[in-house]
Amino acid sequence: MNILILCTGNSCRSQMAHGFLQSFDKRLNVCSAGTEASGKLNSKAVEVMKEIGLDISHHTSDSVDKYLGQEWDYVITVCGGANEACPAFMGKVKHRLHIGFDDPSHATGSEEFVNSEFVRVRDEIKEGFYKLYVEEIKMQLG
Repeated sequence: MNILILCTGNSCRSQMAHGFLQSFDKRLNVCSAGTEASGKLNSKAVEVMKEIGLDISHHTSDSVDKYLGQEWDYVITVCGGANEACPAFMGKVKHRLHIGFDDPSHATGSEEFVNSEFVRVRDEIKEGFYKLYVEEIKMQLG
């Protein structure tokens, strides 16, 4: 099963979701991309994932253009705030979903607060994507 996770920068939320989905089931082919891919991962995202035993440091931040010609079972957007435009994916897709999350890379304040925002969003992503996996994806895999 092919799953593409989209956001704007492809450095944080989509990368965490990618890491979680891949950890739930190795049979899934998971990719992530951004409409304005930053070209690098957010170091805090890598750090908070590592804290729970998931290494996403080898992921790449890719432009959505890389995946336009492929067929996808799911394309899932993860942008959250009202000021954020979710990317539209025009390729061949069986299921389009939106599971929105705040962007922790926009958090400001003390180091403790910023870290807590990354942890909060990480945990929300894990919960949201695990629910999707259990309720929809797992059944389709058999």
